Amino acid sequence: MQTRILAGLIIGAIIAYVDNFSFQGEVSPIVIVVMLLVATITIGVSWERRGLLTSALLWLWLPMTHIVKKVLGLPDTLHPNTYASILMFTVFTFTISGIGFITGIAINKIVKK
Repeated sequence: MQTRILAGLIIGAIIAYVDNFSFQGEVSPIVIVVMLLVATITIGVSWERRGLLTSALLWLWLPMTHIVKKVLGLPDTLHPNTYASILMFTVFTFTISGIGFITGIAINKIVKK
Protein backbone atom coordinates (compact mmCIF):
# COMPACT_ATOMS: atom_id res chain seq x y z
CA MET A 1 0.00 0.00 0.00
CA GLN A 2 2.78 2.45 0.88
CA THR A 3 4.52 1.68 -2.40
CA ARG A 4 1.37 2.48 -4.38
CA ILE A 5 0.83 5.74 -2.49
CA LEU A 6 4.44 6.78 -2.98
CA ALA A 7 4.28 5.85 -6.66
CA GLY A 8 1.17 7.99 -7.18
CA LEU A 9 2.74 10.97 -5.43
CA ILE A 10 6.05 10.73 -7.28
CA ILE A 11 4.57 10.14 -10.74
CA GLY A 12 1.99 12.88 -10.18
CA ALA A 13 4.72 15.31 -9.11
CA ILE A 14 6.74 14.51 -12.23
CA ILE A 15 3.76 15.10 -14.54
CA ALA A 16 2.85 18.32 -12.70
CA TYR A 17 6.46 19.47 -13.01
CA VAL A 18 6.43 18.85 -16.76
CA ASP A 19 3.08 20.66 -17.04
CA ASN A 20 4.18 23.70 -15.06
CA PHE A 21 7.90 24.11 -15.63
CA SER A 22 9.15 22.34 -18.76
CA PHE A 23 9.75 24.81 -21.58
CA GLN A 24 8.76 27.58 -19.15
CA GLY A 25 5.40 25.87 -18.67
CA GLU A 26 4.53 25.96 -22.34
CA VAL A 27 4.69 22.22 -23.01
CA SER A 28 2.03 20.95 -25.40
CA PRO A 29 -1.11 19.69 -23.64
CA ILE A 30 -0.87 16.48 -25.67
CA VAL A 31 2.34 15.66 -23.79
CA ILE A 32 0.48 15.84 -20.48
CA VAL A 33 -2.41 13.77 -21.85
CA VAL A 34 0.01 11.09 -23.09
CA MET A 35 1.89 11.08 -19.79
CA LEU A 36 -1.39 10.70 -17.87
CA LEU A 37 -2.56 7.90 -20.13
CA VAL A 38 0.71 5.99 -20.01
CA ALA A 39 0.97 6.33 -16.23
CA THR A 40 -2.62 5.36 -15.45
CA ILE A 41 -2.67 2.51 -17.98
CA THR A 42 0.52 1.17 -16.40
CA ILE A 43 -1.01 1.44 -12.92
CA GLY A 44 -4.16 -0.35 -14.07
CA VAL A 45 -2.16 -3.13 -15.70
CA SER A 46 0.17 -3.51 -12.73
CA TRP A 47 -2.15 -3.20 -9.74
CA GLU A 48 -5.66 -3.51 -11.18
CA ARG A 49 -8.27 -2.07 -8.80
CA ARG A 50 -5.70 -1.82 -6.01
CA GLY A 51 -4.13 0.99 -8.05
CA LEU A 52 -7.17 3.26 -7.79
CA LEU A 53 -5.66 5.34 -4.97
CA THR A 54 -2.38 5.54 -6.89
CA SER A 55 -4.16 6.88 -9.98
CA ALA A 56 -6.17 9.32 -7.90
CA LEU A 57 -3.09 10.71 -6.17
CA LEU A 58 -1.29 10.97 -9.48
CA TRP A 59 -4.20 12.85 -11.06
CA LEU A 60 -4.72 15.15 -8.06
CA TRP A 61 -1.33 16.81 -8.55
CA LEU A 62 -2.40 18.47 -11.80
CA PRO A 63 -5.45 20.44 -10.67
CA MET A 64 -3.94 21.14 -7.24
CA THR A 65 -0.88 22.89 -8.69
CA HIS A 66 -3.14 25.25 -10.63
CA ILE A 67 -5.38 25.86 -7.61
CA VAL A 68 -2.36 26.65 -5.42
CA LYS A 69 -0.97 29.03 -8.04
CA LYS A 70 -4.35 30.77 -8.35
CA VAL A 71 -4.79 31.13 -4.57
CA LEU A 72 -1.25 32.46 -4.12
CA GLY A 73 -1.56 34.81 -7.09
CA LEU A 74 1.35 33.20 -8.92
CA PRO A 75 1.60 33.28 -12.71
CA ASP A 76 0.14 30.17 -14.29
CA THR A 77 0.37 28.38 -17.61
CA LEU A 78 -3.39 27.79 -17.70
CA HIS A 79 -5.15 30.43 -19.78
CA PRO A 80 -7.45 31.94 -18.82
CA ASN A 81 -6.37 31.53 -15.24
CA THR A 82 -9.82 31.37 -13.66
CA TYR A 83 -11.49 28.95 -11.29
CA ALA A 84 -13.84 27.93 -14.10
CA SER A 85 -10.93 26.99 -16.36
CA ILE A 86 -9.28 25.11 -13.49
CA LEU A 87 -12.54 23.20 -12.97
CA MET A 88 -12.71 22.31 -16.68
CA PHE A 89 -9.07 21.23 -16.56
CA THR A 90 -9.83 19.12 -13.47
CA VAL A 91 -12.73 17.35 -15.17
CA PHE A 92 -10.71 16.79 -18.35
CA THR A 93 -7.67 15.34 -16.59
CA PHE A 94 -9.92 13.22 -14.34
CA THR A 95 -11.58 11.78 -17.44
CA ILE A 96 -8.25 11.04 -19.11
CA SER A 97 -6.92 9.42 -15.93
CA GLY A 98 -10.07 7.33 -15.55
CA ILE A 99 -9.95 6.17 -19.15
CA GLY A 100 -6.31 5.21 -18.75
CA PHE A 101 -6.88 3.35 -15.49
CA ILE A 102 -9.87 1.40 -16.81
CA THR A 103 -7.98 0.60 -20.01
CA GLY A 104 -5.09 -0.72 -17.95
CA ILE A 105 -7.40 -3.00 -15.97
CA ALA A 106 -8.97 -4.25 -19.22
CA ILE A 107 -5.54 -4.95 -20.72
CA ASN A 108 -4.58 -6.88 -17.59
CA LYS A 109 -7.72 -9.02 -17.81
CA ILE A 110 -7.20 -9.69 -21.54
CA VAL A 111 -3.57 -10.68 -21.03
CA LYS A 112 -4.43 -13.01 -18.13
CA LYS A 113 -6.89 -15.01 -20.27
